[in-house]
Amino acid sequence: MKKNIFENYSPLGSIHRTAEYEVAPELVEHKDILEHADEPKQFFRYFYLVCFISAIIFVFRLVNIQITHGWENRVLADGHKVRLRQLEPPRGIISNSSGQPLVSNIPSYSLDIYPMDLPKSHSNRQKIYQKISNTTHIPIEEFNQIDRQKLYTLEPITIKENIERDLAIAWECQLNDLEGVVVGKESKRVYSSLPALSHILGYVGKISEDELKAVSHGYNTNSRIGKTGLENSYEKDLRGKPGTEELEVDSKGRIQRTLSRTDPTTGNNLILSLDSRLQTTAVTALQQAFIENKSEKGVAIAMNPKDGSILAFVSLPAYDNNLFARGISQEEYNSLLQDKAHPMLNRATSGTYPSGSVIKPIIATAALQEKTISPTTKLDTSAGVIKIGSWIFPDWKTHGITNVRQAISESNDLFFYSLGGGWQNIKGLGISRLNYWLQKFSFGTPTGIDLPNESAGLVPSDAWKQKMKKEPWYIGDTYHLAIGQGYFLSTPLQMAVATSAIANDGDILKPHLVSQIIDSRGNIIKTNGKQIIRAGIADKSNLQIVREGMRQAVVSGSAFQLRNLSFTSAAKTGTAQFGDNTFSHAWFTAFAPYENPEIVVVVLVESGGQGSITSAPVAKAILQSYFDNKK
Repeated sequence: MKKNIFENYSPLGSIHRTAEYEVAPELVEHKDILEHADEPKQFFRYFYLVCFISAIIFVFRLVNIQITHGWENRVLADGHKVRLRQLEPPRGIISNSSGQPLVSNIPSYSLDIYPMDLPKSHSNRQKIYQKISNTTHIPIEEFNQIDRQKLYTLEPITIKENIERDLAIAWECQLNDLEGVVVGKESKRVYSSLPALSHILGYVGKISEDELKAVSHGYNTNSRIGKTGLENSYEKDLRGKPGTEELEVDSKGRIQRTLSRTDPTTGNNLILSLDSRLQTTAVTALQQAFIENKSEKGVAIAMNPKDGSILAFVSLPAYDNNLFARGISQEEYNSLLQDKAHPMLNRATSGTYPSGSVIKPIIATAALQEKTISPTTKLDTSAGVIKIGSWIFPDWKTHGITNVRQAISESNDLFFYSLGGGWQNIKGLGISRLNYWLQKFSFGTPTGIDLPNESAGLVPSDAWKQKMKKEPWYIGDTYHLAIGQGYFLSTPLQMAVATSAIANDGDILKPHLVSQIIDSRGNIIKTNGKQIIRAGIADKSNLQIVREGMRQAVVSGSAFQLRNLSFTSAAKTGTAQFGDNTFSHAWFTAFAPYENPEIVVVVLVESGGQGSITSAPVAKAILQSYFDNKK
């Protein structure tokens, strides 16, 4: 007999069921209900688990808000803000060949306004501007640019730069309660008082909108950037890497504390090949030449023909680059631009001039190499003039029977007319080969020196004349080109490179001012050594003949002013006519010692008359100083 399923029924309504009990037939239809009787327990287990996880998340979030970000939330609650500020890196130092700094950095103070921290009300902003104006005596009109242009910029706007330290401290105290007004500290460049460095070093200035678009990251609207000179050419090296600073500021823009900081990296330093004593000598000698010849413009360059390093580099008149470093006024800038002497023009690299007779060693090299003449070729120049139809091409004096060495020594125009366009027994190079050799000696293209804005000069051709002058090329044009006149234009630096090639057996070198780039710890980053643009452009034997002619110019020719030096030298004079041919530039180029050249000097005095009289003494002083310093 089967047991009753409700035998163990209790008043609490619990149902106990075991395996040996059989379900009554009348309860079979409720079997599925009995099988799911434990599901409420399972449900509550999941519910409790979800509640537990939610509690953990809530506690974690609470800790994060109250502890980890508690201060930031308090800052926001108090009206405080977090501002990211870029820290400008100190620029690298530029030093001469002996390590003496030519550029340094000093602290400078500025009055800055953060537009985003200013009151939103126009009238309240005007009250701030008025108080600043009353305190600093800066015209209130200068503050109105903020409302007109940059009211919502995150970057500061500098109202006044180069504030003296004591005044900056006073202003900081007096303006401390004004919203968005900060007295900032930055680094300012100070350039050496060593004469005529402005064209070498250049200067830095506030970055322009076009420059900001052109540069990579790391700059903002308040950054300074190299504008000219080495400051421009080596901007990437000198600049360094900016840092960042996370600042907490109150509702008035006043700094409360620094939240985080990444220090900027100082820029690399430049070591120049420039010899400061030689530079000073060149300036002094050039200025003396100005006094004696009533001139005011000129160039003196000293270059090592072995490696292309620049030893002295003078372009006069120069300008004071500290004017730009401290913030040049519009009046001062206009004065520089309107100066008829053009002091901002770097005449050594950007001034172009007819070369006159200093080009003759290059023409002689071309004629020997092309076998237009031989070392023994002679030409009777006793006539003192070449006549082509109704045209006359005179010499500056009568020379007689001449070979190439004598022609260089005495600067014989007729001989070089013949080398260029032909005469008597010399066929001449012709315009095409003249073009080829002048370009081979680096004329007509920039030399590649590590300075910006270098001129290419001009090597004229028949095609050039037809295009520019609407005229054919005449043999007279060829004659003029062969003696460095006519349309031909050269920079003094190009002449130094070409003379170096004659001195060093035919290598066209890339000139450079920077010899080394080192980091702030003294580690060498890069060395600028000898860089050959074109090697061995002419046979050594032909170059030796040209050097002999230049040596003879010192011993018994037009470069006689170097005759009494204690060391040997070789040189070439030049007197280049310009304008209506009533004025002339005075040129002189030389190298020493003659047997093993280690210095090339090029001097140009604008409107200086004869090179042998005006420029030769300048070159002599530079050469003498160089070898005296060696002792």
